[in-house]
Amino acid sequence: MLHDSAFDPDELSVMISELLVATADGCDPSIDNSVTEVLRTLRERLKMDVVFVSEFIDGRRVFRFVDGDNPPMGPGDGNPLEESWCKQVVDGRMPQLVHDASAIAKDIGLPHTDIAVGAHLSTPIVLPDGRVYGTLCCYSAAANPALRKRDLDNLRNCAVLVARKLTAAWKANLPGAAVDGSLEPISAERWKLK
Repeated sequence: MLHDSAFDPDELSVMISELLVATADGCDPSIDNSVTEVLRTLRERLKMDVVFVSEFIDGRRVFRFVDGDNPPMGPGDGNPLEESWCKQVVDGRMPQLVHDASAIAKDIGLPHTDIAVGAHLSTPIVLPDGRVYGTLCCYSAAANPALRKRDLDNLRNCAVLVARKLTAAWKANLPGAAVDGSLEPISAERWKLK
């Protein structure tokens, strides 16, 4: 069974929905911490190894938030955007829900990665002005045929939460300034979506 029986998958959907409503009007520190917890809970309930938020900046994919057990990347790490699966997803060249990446890698021309990826969920993080900030992704080394559309819908809703969090943080730190869609690489201690 994919989901822990002690935690109904609909309960996660309700948690995400409540945060979407709560973040619509503003930013409260307890809500911000809840976004981090939702991302962690999503990763754990889907049996994924890593969840991350990436930013597309200056032709690179830069990791801004990473959660997992011994992830191979950390906040501030990055690589050329064209070499990332994130770019493939945003451009529509790779599905947002992949049960087994090894089964489709050659067929759709995925860039080589040194990280073992089986199951992969990824969706763009779209800012209120329509620009793509980056992606919200989670993956596991093993394939997972049990992933379904509801899992992707939950990831998409989490991406909306992240976009709202980013926008609120920029507005709080840049009074009167326009949101420009960029952040400097920062440490794991400072960047926890809180």
